[in-house]
Amino acid sequence: MTIKGRTNPNMVSLIEELKAISISQNVMIWSRLASELSKPNRKKPTVNLSHLNRISSSGDILLIPGKVLGSGEFNHKIEIAAESFSEKARAKLNNSGSQMFSIRELLTKYPKGSNIRIIK
Repeated sequence: MTIKGRTNPNMVSLIEELKAISISQNVMIWSRLASELSKPNRKKPTVNLSHLNRISSSGDILLIPGKVLGSGEFNHKIEIAAESFSEKARAKLNNSGSQMFSIRELLTKYPKGSNIRIIK
């Protein structure tokens, strides 16, 4: 089954899994994320580390339904999940002591979606 033109089978299965968990756990954040991931790639957000540094604080759990780019400084420890990370972003997040996850790993770790912020 394709979802709004999605051809990547991993993304299609992730979207279906998010919808199923949203219904079974009665958690709307996963349904919202599924609709964000269903959008065309050109409409998905790209977020720079400088922006994340301004809007987050130590200990936050952030979810980006797009790509994290390495522009700017990042100086505190967070947990972050995204569809993808640039190499610079990975290096800077590792240096800050932050933990990076795939969206599926975050879903497994926090199935109730508590304290997770979606950043667009």
